[in-house]
Amino acid sequence: MDVSERLSFFPSLYQVIEHPKVGMWLLYLTIFFLSVLVYKLGFAKKLPILKSVVIYTFLAFGCTILTFLGIFLPVAEGLVVASLILIIYKIRLHQSKKQEANEIN
Repeated sequence: MDVSERLSFFPSLYQVIEHPKVGMWLLYLTIFFLSVLVYKLGFAKKLPILKSVVIYTFLAFGCTILTFLGIFLPVAEGLVVASLILIIYKIRLHQSKKQEANEIN
């Protein structure tokens, strides 16, 4: 059985089998960027700078583990879907608040 057939989309896109060092770094950066995006869109509050550093440090460590799982599991793809859902939610929330402000005036 060929291992490259079992890869999820992003590892096969980054050619993790042919170029493992570059491919794993690209996969890590993709997962980290998408995790930060999902965190910012869904969960982030205004925090002091030291608390933010702690949050992003643990997020970076967690993304290291998710990168190894993301080779064969659709981790990055799930983060893409979560970010799209949160983007749509934020847009709809902004539109409803804007509409409510117009109705009051």
